Amino acid sequence: MLKLLGIPFVSHPADIDEHKNGIENPRAYVERMAFEKGEAVPAGEDVVVLSADTIVDLDGRVLGKPGDDAQAEEFLRLMRGRTHRVHTALSLHFGNGDPVLSDVCLSPVPMRAYADAEISAYVARGSYRDKAGGYAIQDEAFHPVEKVPGCYANVMGLPLCHVYRLLRQAGFAPNTEIARDCQRYNGICCTVYPLILQVEQDE
Repeated sequence: MLKLLGIPFVSHPADIDEHKNGIENPRAYVERMAFEKGEAVPAGEDVVVLSADTIVDLDGRVLGKPGDDAQAEEFLRLMRGRTHRVHTALSLHFGNGDPVLSDVCLSPVPMRAYADAEISAYVARGSYRDKAGGYAIQDEAFHPVEKVPGCYANVMGLPLCHVYRLLRQAGFAPNTEIARDCQRYNGICCTVYPLILQVEQDE
C-alpha cells in the first residue's frame, strides 16, 4: 500500500515491548506503540521514519494479534454481530531533531453475524495470524465485516489518506492522487476521504 504514495521506502521491523500498561486506554496505547516503534529505528539525515500501529478496540478492550487458534475463535465470537473500533496511530520521526509528527485514524467496524462453522473454517486456514483482532477485512472467503462507514484502508492497517496528510504536513509532496489510487487498489468506493483531505482541497 505504501507504494501507492510513490515514495521510495525500506521496511524495518521494530523490536519493542508491546505490552499494554494497565492504565492506558486504547488510543493512548496505540499512540505509544507507534511512537516507540519509530524511536526504535534511527532516522538519518536524509531519511525519515514512518511508524504505525493498529489495534482493535471492543468496548475499551484491546484485541491484539491472537496467540493461537483458540484465541482467534474467541475474538471472532466476541466481535460477531457487534461494532468495534479500529485505531491506527502514525508517527513520523526525523533525524535532524525536528518534532515528531503524529496522527490517528479511527474507524467503526460493524461485523456481520457469521456462523460458528464460518469461524472454524477461517481459523483453520490460519489467515488470522499476525492480524489485530484476528481478521482481515479483505478476506473474500470469510468477509467478516458488514460494512465500513469509515476508512477501509485503516481497517487493513494503513490509512493512506492520513499518511499522505502527515507527509504533506512534513513538507513532502507525494506524487499521487491518493484517494483515487487507494479506491482503485482496494476496489472500494470511499465516502470519507473528502473530510480527511479537506485541508488539501482548501489549498
